[in-house]
Amino acid sequence: MAYTRESIREAVERAGDEHWQALIAHHTDAYPASRPTPGDVCRSEAERLNTLGLGEAREFELIETRVERLGPEIALTHILLYRPLGIRLLAEPYRGYA
Repeated sequence: MAYTRESIREAVERAGDEHWQALIAHHTDAYPASRPTPGDVCRSEAERLNTLGLGEAREFELIETRVERLGPEIALTHILLYRPLGIRLLAEPYRGYA
């Protein structure tokens, strides 16, 4: 099943409240400059992961998504479960939402 804005938001929330708050602060702290909203980031990230083929890859399950603020940017790091071996994989952090 392809990833959606909601599935990415749920993954961020599973990582803990501090990750969701970091996503919110990334948007609000830039005022009056315009940074993407948390919903925009989640939607774009879902599209990016689907383009990579992860949305349809049944052997992978998105466990959580961590958000780290890096100055004017954020880094999103996904933790995936590789079902055949039952191991957790840490994806390369993605920076692209400044």
